[in-house]
Amino acid sequence: MPFAIALSGLNAASADLGVTANNVANVNTTGFKMSRAQFAEVFAVGTQSVSSSASGSGVRLSGISQQFTQGNIDFTDNALDLAIAGEGFFVLSDNGTRLYSRAGAFGVDNQGNVVNTQGHRLQAYPSAGNGLFNTGTPQDLQLTTGASPPQETSRATLGLNLPANAPVPVNPTFDPLDPSSFNHTTSVTVYDSLGAAHTETTYFVKDAAANTWNTQVEIDGTAVAGTTQLVFNNDGSLQLPVGGLMALGAYTPTTGAANISLTLDFATATQFGNAFGVNSLSQDGFTTGRLTGVSVDGEGVVFARFTNGQSTELGKLALANFVNTQGLQQLGDTNWGESFGSGDALLGEAGTASFGDIQSGALEASNVDLTAQLVQMITAQRNFQANAQMISTADTVTQTVINIR
Repeated sequence: MPFAIALSGLNAASADLGVTANNVANVNTTGFKMSRAQFAEVFAVGTQSVSSSASGSGVRLSGISQQFTQGNIDFTDNALDLAIAGEGFFVLSDNGTRLYSRAGAFGVDNQGNVVNTQGHRLQAYPSAGNGLFNTGTPQDLQLTTGASPPQETSRATLGLNLPANAPVPVNPTFDPLDPSSFNHTTSVTVYDSLGAAHTETTYFVKDAAANTWNTQVEIDGTAVAGTTQLVFNNDGSLQLPVGGLMALGAYTPTTGAANISLTLDFATATQFGNAFGVNSLSQDGFTTGRLTGVSVDGEGVVFARFTNGQSTELGKLALANFVNTQGLQQLGDTNWGESFGSGDALLGEAGTASFGDIQSGALEASNVDLTAQLVQMITAQRNFQANAQMISTADTVTQTVINIR
């Protein structure tokens, strides 16, 4: 009997060493979750047995449970290295089969799909435009590889101050080549429907009437409007045009693009003091852009950034959680699959409900405490030695009984 009991102890200590060895081996595995061996006493008692005198039958391995505690967040220089600060799992697709992982080291395959090193595709909710996402069914996250299309300029905003005491120009006939025929000028770059840049120049000419300025507008040296006026109140605020909007005539680009129909916005223009100044100058168009990088915010929204200053929402990362994470089926490669014990996957978004936040440019390290595992190794080793000694002692006792004459 002692042989069988001690043998069960040897098997238990060996299993404990195996679990500890696996934890130590994965101390540097991204997203790894340590395991813990759990043991139960074996106590065989029949209906006619006297429990107060039963010695027990040894020990057995009752289970190996994973500990889903948070690992340290290590920062990297790769925008597609992702870590979850809090609860949740990344959702992956292996040819249509869903996998779940905490390892967020992702890259891009030859088709633009965001994948891990095993080729499993990261899942995200597709963009529906205007900051909205279709959260019904996640899809493969794919990075755009095309250029960002241009946008034609339709409005330019000029925030400036015209000097109240400006004199009427010496030359009464406007000539863009003659500085004596105008007081001040400012320019802004505008874009046609093909993304080609053009220079819009506005000339300001003081009128003989009080608080009145005439404007002349050219695009690439071609006049696009006749003489229009800016009229100010006696407190320096703009009176005309109403609302500050001045619609110009159409300009036909030589690039073959559609006509540029531009509106100038002078709503913030003033007539103060004796100095001309441009406080702000902007327009709503932009040229074509090529992809320069990808970024992911804390809510898991993936943006593609382009050289024209624009960014496009490619999707929002899908996260999953489970009622019983320890019931997940281990699949290897730091992946898990749902099982009856774990319950169905609860899909959601980062930063909502019980889901953590996404940290871009970072990876979650293994949650293995190496010092604690080394102590556990020593403990398991002592247990193994003690049970081996128990077998040796039982053998000695048995030998003594056999040698009785």
